[in-house]
Amino acid sequence: MIIVCGEALFDLFNDGDTAGGYALSARVGGSPFNLVIGLARLGLRPMFFGGLSADMFGRKLASTLESEGVDLSCAPRPPASTALVTIDLDQAGVPSYALYGTATAERAVALSDLARVPADAAAIHVGSYCMVVEPVCSALRALVSQRHGRSLIAFDPNVRLTIQPEREAWTRAVAWMLPRTDLLKISDEDLHLLYPELAPQEFIAIALRAGVALVVVTRGGRGVLAATAALAPFELPAPQVEVADTVGAGDTFQAALLSHLSRHGLLTRAALQGMDAAQLRAALTFAGSAAAITCSRRGADMPRLKEVLIGE
Repeated sequence: MIIVCGEALFDLFNDGDTAGGYALSARVGGSPFNLVIGLARLGLRPMFFGGLSADMFGRKLASTLESEGVDLSCAPRPPASTALVTIDLDQAGVPSYALYGTATAERAVALSDLARVPADAAAIHVGSYCMVVEPVCSALRALVSQRHGRSLIAFDPNVRLTIQPEREAWTRAVAWMLPRTDLLKISDEDLHLLYPELAPQEFIAIALRAGVALVVVTRGGRGVLAATAALAPFELPAPQVEVADTVGAGDTFQAALLSHLSRHGLLTRAALQGMDAAQLRAALTFAGSAAAITCSRRGADMPRLKEVLIGE
């Protein structure tokens, strides 16, 4: 079982000008929300641990997750509204984000909610802005501390400075997580935002020294860079695809990577440390193929397992 922790929210896209403003398209979203659906579509039965509102947006988020096969039995239901995020795409389809709402359901996860989380999870994934805003970040850090060494801990910072503008909050979160993380996925864009003075290879070396078992740096159209303590950093090119936009690409990559590792009996720290180059290359190839499918569609439309397997 994989438990995904963090936000579920609504993304608002601009579908064009109107006489009095904009026509907006409201779509379910949030990085952990996308990731857990990606896992379900790739054949797993994941759980979601994130605050879900009882408002109309929260009800839709919950029903969507359940319809995709996500287990919501441990998801808190705080008395708060759902966060709304506008997504503005540039001419290349690259998104920028702006959050509306702060006292919202995804932030209202408390330490007392940790009792909901099953103790037998194979893996726990944390990341995105719920790791840098209170009170949810304190709850998730406590969960990581409890499960470190018992479950595989996966982490994707997924930096959003428009949501949490304090860069130091993100760097503190990464520094705290590195010694407690088994699988780290980070984009080169996030690296540039947080550590502009570091080359990706330098950051990888720092993360490995801190104790991360597998470090993966995604680089968009330039593919990925990955390493373990036993395997020197190597590059894998990205599949060629006509890009509609890149919304959800990173979430798809992480979902597909976790899915592949689970299906091949590699979802433990020891297995990550013992992977050979062929095993790691196969995992990254599968994840890259899945992300390419998402990039070929508008929005975070995660692929299903048969789609990725056909494309391999």
